[in-house]
Amino acid sequence: MASSVHNNRLSSPRSFGCCRTCNMWCWRAFKWLPVILVVSIITWSYYAYVIQLCIFTLESTVQKTIYLLVYHILLIMFCWSYWRTIFADIKQIPEKYKLPPEDLEKLLSAESEDAQRTFLDNFAKDLPIVTRTMSGSVRYCNRCVLVKPDRAHHCSICARCVLKMDHHCPWVNNCVCFHNYKFFMLFLGYALIYCLFIMLTCLPYFIKFWKGDFGTSASSGRYHVVFAFFVALMFATTLGSLFGYHCYLVAHNRTTLEAFRAPMFRGGTDKNGFSIGAFNNFKEVFGNSPNLWMLPVFTSYGDGIVYPLPRPDEDTESLLSSERWERWGERARPFDERESSSYDEL
Repeated sequence: MASSVHNNRLSSPRSFGCCRTCNMWCWRAFKWLPVILVVSIITWSYYAYVIQLCIFTLESTVQKTIYLLVYHILLIMFCWSYWRTIFADIKQIPEKYKLPPEDLEKLLSAESEDAQRTFLDNFAKDLPIVTRTMSGSVRYCNRCVLVKPDRAHHCSICARCVLKMDHHCPWVNNCVCFHNYKFFMLFLGYALIYCLFIMLTCLPYFIKFWKGDFGTSASSGRYHVVFAFFVALMFATTLGSLFGYHCYLVAHNRTTLEAFRAPMFRGGTDKNGFSIGAFNNFKEVFGNSPNLWMLPVFTSYGDGIVYPLPRPDEDTESLLSSERWERWGERARPFDERESSSYDEL
């Protein structure tokens, strides 16, 4: 009897570890389902458009050539942008923002909340941060054990803090953030154009189908073309609103999180606190080389940690100069030490 109880005690942690590992892998596989769905729809749309419409339906060789050329250009740019959004190299928060074990022990052993605030203020005084929590405290993540850089937030799905986090997108199984925001914008833009192109080129055949002039009732290929029109229309409507909203965010230099909750500065909340003019805001995401704007290659300004802020006595056209970025990278903007703070997490 004692031996049986002893064996159960030994096997329980092992069984628990196996279940935990199994759950982890199941969760990882589950998160890829939206991506698999998108890839499946793209694969089917290729069959419906290229095979059923262009090869089997169109009669004009010139029309086939033009349709196939434009379609494959859009498809390549769409898939390239989607790939880069999913597999972008999202870098970790620099080590200087993380509390060493001895500092963490001091923070946890502080006698009061005021002592914790003072400790975090002293730790972050040389870090290039200008934002705080709504209560005025240094933004600290107790799960990652680090002081959050400006515009960084903790993603509960990725289980880490992410630089300039916009949101976690299940359709790309990744966080949309500083390192892939340009790719995400291009993904939305090319996906919208891709759907509009399919919708417009399939529209004449949908009208023929509606009138009963599109093939025979035994022809199954025509249903693929008609269904491609409806699917493209549905996704174009959704993508149009989403792409338009993110264009608005880019023009105002906001993330989705900042649109719902304005960042807190030493003078209070300011929803336009990072805006340096619409064109400069655009260049901050897409870079300064127009020939690379439409390509999913990384050209965004900065490092995702420090950002230029508008000054009333400074020309906004100079805010994206290399000297400005170097100056911001060298030192932090001073805090107003008189404002109140609290040990908080946002």
